[in-house]
Amino acid sequence: MNAKDFRRIALSFDGAVAGEHMGSADFRVGGHIFATLAHEKEGYGNLMLGPDEQAELVDEMPTIFQPVPGGWGKLGSTHVRLAAADEDILAAALQTAYRLRVTKNNKPKTAKKKTMQ
Repeated sequence: MNAKDFRRIALSFDGAVAGEHMGSADFRVGGHIFATLAHEKEGYGNLMLGPDEQAELVDEMPTIFQPVPGGWGKLGSTHVRLAAADEDILAAALQTAYRLRVTKNNKPKTAKKKTMQ
């Protein structure tokens, strides 16, 4: 797989659109990012997963998936090594990131309490 494949699959999901964040391609649904190509030059796509989903993919396929270094990785941001992934693996991983974002988008917003100072 390559960045062109990543784009094609990411944009195949209902309501997914391409955008740009800090000079890199990103993929959004409902105005929020679920995947990026921020590390395209290094051969990676990035998935916005939760820590549990990340751990499962990294444990099952460590040659394909790894946490993004630093704080983003601890929150679930995950590299996918494009050259090592096949169509089914990449599509399933992108679908997971997309589904998580849609679920977050559909959660009711709670009002934040104002504090008196």
